[in-house]
Amino acid sequence: MIENRVTEMLGVEVPIVQAPMGWIARAQLASAVSNAGGMGIIETSSGELDAVRAEIEKMRDLTDKPFGVNVAQAFVRDPKIVDFVIDQGVRFVTTSAGDPTRYTAQLKDAGLTVFHVVPTLKGALKAVEAGVDGLIVEGGEGGGFKNPRDVALMVLLPLVRSQVDVPIIAAGGIVDGPTMAAAFALGAEGVQMGTRMVSAAESPVHENWKQAIVDAAETDTVFLNRFASPGLRALRTERTTRLEREEKVSMAEFATVADLYFGGDMEASIALGGQVVGRIDEVKPVAEIIAETVAGFHETIGALGQQYPSG
Repeated sequence: MIENRVTEMLGVEVPIVQAPMGWIARAQLASAVSNAGGMGIIETSSGELDAVRAEIEKMRDLTDKPFGVNVAQAFVRDPKIVDFVIDQGVRFVTTSAGDPTRYTAQLKDAGLTVFHVVPTLKGALKAVEAGVDGLIVEGGEGGGFKNPRDVALMVLLPLVRSQVDVPIIAAGGIVDGPTMAAAFALGAEGVQMGTRMVSAAESPVHENWKQAIVDAAETDTVFLNRFASPGLRALRTERTTRLEREEKVSMAEFATVADLYFGGDMEASIALGGQVVGRIDEVKPVAEIIAETVAGFHETIGALGQQYPSG
């Protein structure tokens, strides 16, 4: 176990959070994370709230450990989304892709713990002013939807830490114990894993996608919409290599997402993923990923203490 403000707030054994990937972050994956001592998250970015409600019900059958829900504001514009989340009885919510002042007060008034995802110092300060309990500081090397003006986690995390006092969960490039230790050295008290969890044994995506992650080099991602919004980091395919050169990538590209996510056609849509694909070389169960990460975290910190003793 690792005891700090994040584990205390979230009620988990280890401060490892699973990213809320659309269509992927559902009960099968999220329950595995929670059962392994981390924080499983159910997504809403798919916009399929009836399905999300059913997934939350499944979670209660699959785990008795804490889990949370993400509110992806840019993709779920129904103002009743907060009532929906509150009604599900969850205690932890992450908000993202939107203004932190929009829902924070209402969620906190209902007794929920709220962390907001931020890609910039400006966003972090605004979220803290809005009253969030903590931040998820996300570097541009991570997969998924991004600020087009991306900043690497090694720059962003210590910058935000120097200006705020709330607990920080670091996201972007986190894959194992050493990267978790590095994030803690820069001011984090928890980490979020996205691409690593997409490749996990319990991830519901097609094996072709998992194998593409395992086979990928560190250079095998592309950044789409560099001059538009939202920015996207995805695996390099023939389709995304072509889209990389386009000034504006339409969200209509995700209309056939099921053919890629669950049908295995890697050219059917956009396979979101971070640069950390270059460090993933095996599909593993979630419990093994989390256990190895925690062990590697302690080993890394211990080795540094021996190599560079104080005094």
